Amino acid sequence: MPEPDRELSAAVLAGMRNIPDFPEPGVTFKDFTPLLLDRPLRDRIVADTVRRRQGQVDVVAGIEARGFILGAMIAHELGVGFVPVRKAGKLPAAVHTQSYTLEYGEATLEIHQDAVDHRERVLVVDDVLATGGTLAATCELVQRCGASVAGIELVLEIGALGGRARLTDYDLHSLVTV
Repeated sequence: MPEPDRELSAAVLAGMRNIPDFPEPGVTFKDFTPLLLDRPLRDRIVADTVRRRQGQVDVVAGIEARGFILGAMIAHELGVGFVPVRKAGKLPAAVHTQSYTLEYGEATLEIHQDAVDHRERVLVVDDVLATGGTLAATCELVQRCGASVAGIELVLEIGALGGRARLTDYDLHSLVTV
């Protein structure tokens, strides 16, 4: 595995903004959308993942909603397909469903039953790892389709919330841990 790019990590951390009391009081939301406006930095984030994962994945699964943005760009650069993992009720065909808890409530994710198959290695992409519920649910959905999780790529990990402990079976990489 290539060495971490400390300059990139510092630039990512500097480019994110904190939104206090969102989505509810007491939660500080780590907003990565300013990074999307910075094309050179955004391109470096994508290139960093591509460098690490080239030849190791067949499909990228992006988690709604910010994981869609980054995941689609990564899939394009890797030359592989993209699968959306959506909130309940958003996908039109037959789905697998997985409910989970997160730091401020409960949610349900879905994936089309035919999105991936047993021969495919799936890279799961999202912006932030907090408690790990969203990512654990996504990995469960990918595996329920019969595919394997080749790895997880994140922009930011909030270490104090312990989400990594729920994902020890996976090759997980985050650009920044706070």
